[in-house]
Amino acid sequence: MPKTHVKVQHSPPPIQLFITGGTLDKQYQATTGELMFPATHLPIMLQEANTTLAIETTVLMQKDSLELTDDDREQICQACIDTPQQTIVITHGTDTMINTALVLNQHPKLKHKTIVLTGAMRPFMLGHSDANFNLGSALMAVQLASSGIYIVMNGRLFSANQVQKNRQLGLFTEL
Repeated sequence: MPKTHVKVQHSPPPIQLFITGGTLDKQYQATTGELMFPATHLPIMLQEANTTLAIETTVLMQKDSLELTDDDREQICQACIDTPQQTIVITHGTDTMINTALVLNQHPKLKHKTIVLTGAMRPFMLGHSDANFNLGSALMAVQLASSGIYIVMNGRLFSANQVQKNRQLGLFTEL
């Protein structure tokens, strides 16, 4: 009797999604005209994307990246070390995303993990935003890239130490 081979599909391990704030999560406050952080929009974004990925979402903080401190970066770094997941996406403000990526890149305990930082140039809730595209790109990149620390913006994957934010163009570019 011939053997029958059954291909067993295994689900990939969950992706850890750490939320730190940034423009992606800002919302316009109509009475004051300020941009603020009432709550993260990531659950809505993931629902709209109809994703079937296993994603563990954790809000670490809700801050503008210009307000992040060394202690905040240490908290992000420690969260990446502490999670058992090997694939991590971090939503982050674009102004200091590179700074945080470089801190993560220097930590020896993170060399075996794949970490992708992403954000948005315009808040998700204001519409006409790059937030959904960047999040989707980051979720795909974290599954395909080798171990390391990366930034995903504008449909491109950049190594943490080979990227710059071009403020005149409103884009991230390679060094």
